[in-house]
Amino acid sequence: MGEFEVHRVRFFGLVPAGVRCLAHQRRGARLALARTDGAVEIYNFAANYFQEKVIPGHSARSVEALCWAAGGRLFGAGLGGAITEFDLARLCAAGSVDGGGGPVWSMAANSTGTQLAAGCEDGSVKLFQVVPGGIQFERSLDRRQGRILCLAWHPADTHIVAGSVDVLRVFDVPSGQTLQRIMVSYQVQKVRRECVVWGTAFLSSGAVVTADSFGRVQFWDWERGTLLQSHTVSTAAVLSLAVSETEDSMVVGTSTGATYQFQLLPVRTGSPEKRWVRTKPFQHHTHDVRAVAHSPTALISGGLDAQLVIRPLMEKVQKKNYDAVLRKFTFPHRRLVSCARKARLLLFQFSQHLELWRLGSTDETGKDGEVLSVCCMPEHLVQLKSKGPEHIYCSCVSPCGTWVAYATASRFHLYRLRYQGDGISVTKV
Repeated sequence: MGEFEVHRVRFFGLVPAGVRCLAHQRRGARLALARTDGAVEIYNFAANYFQEKVIPGHSARSVEALCWAAGGRLFGAGLGGAITEFDLARLCAAGSVDGGGGPVWSMAANSTGTQLAAGCEDGSVKLFQVVPGGIQFERSLDRRQGRILCLAWHPADTHIVAGSVDVLRVFDVPSGQTLQRIMVSYQVQKVRRECVVWGTAFLSSGAVVTADSFGRVQFWDWERGTLLQSHTVSTAAVLSLAVSETEDSMVVGTSTGATYQFQLLPVRTGSPEKRWVRTKPFQHHTHDVRAVAHSPTALISGGLDAQLVIRPLMEKVQKKNYDAVLRKFTFPHRRLVSCARKARLLLFQFSQHLELWRLGSTDETGKDGEVLSVCCMPEHLVQLKSKGPEHIYCSCVSPCGTWVAYATASRFHLYRLRYQGDGISVTKV
């Protein structure tokens, strides 16, 4: 085996974007993930959870909510106030419709995927019909004060529960009227504390589950407006909640980076009566867990630390194979570094600019494993900034180091570099 030198590159200052929301395709095998920079990623569960597609981000587009609709169609909504459908073939936004209520904080599809409900800043819940080629506004439900931070459909598509600050409301979908209004805040020593409902779910039994800023997971009888169960899981806020399709397990994420599993278990052995019990805590994240999802065989969580964690449920895995392995996606799955071997150059790709560096060199020799001192330090040669709101999707530098190219969702850019003494001239082709 021949000798070679290894250059330790420690000057690539990449800051990955955190995970903002998740959407699991229940009747498929894909997971949609949106990051804080507006990028949307698609992971394929049927083939070892590999990253199948990446839709590049956009400076004017924030994605606060994702949901799958009928036919495997993916929709996203954000603080811009528009609901966007993503083209998974062309990897771009296919079209958008104004939500009509200001910034959109939450969105959910009904069980058949034919209707979308969007929770808006002005306190309204908008219903949209999924039609070929896009969505069509249908009507608005009973409007009240307070932004709608989370919402969920009843499995029978007859009711919608919406959570905001201090209040939980249940709507009748056919009439659009508010059937129940539940106050979730409380007073401590005559001091009123604001309670934010960050996540909610509607069970087929009629119970409503909420996750709030007091660190509680609560179960409500919405018809009577009474509290059935309350679990304080953290001293910090519970930011996300997801229920399994069989409604016997759920996962919640907190602002401390911890996730917890709840399971519906018999009160006593052989008893038909069941209660929700907190069973398993996990600490896989270092920052807020803003999004969770529950697949038939795994708990999925995404945090502001940019990690996507897939933890298999061992009781659902038939045998010890790859499906039983904990997976942490801690680094980008697409190429962000391009190398010009002949010119000893490296091109680093960021969301809206490129950096071209020349590697350092040494004139020393040594034995295997020795660290050689650098006589010529790495040099930052060029920074190319991308114009426009679209983020860079891919980039490359030629082996000779005289050509640099990058592409966004709609444009391709090519530059020629000329090295003149100690300077470099950049010409756009």
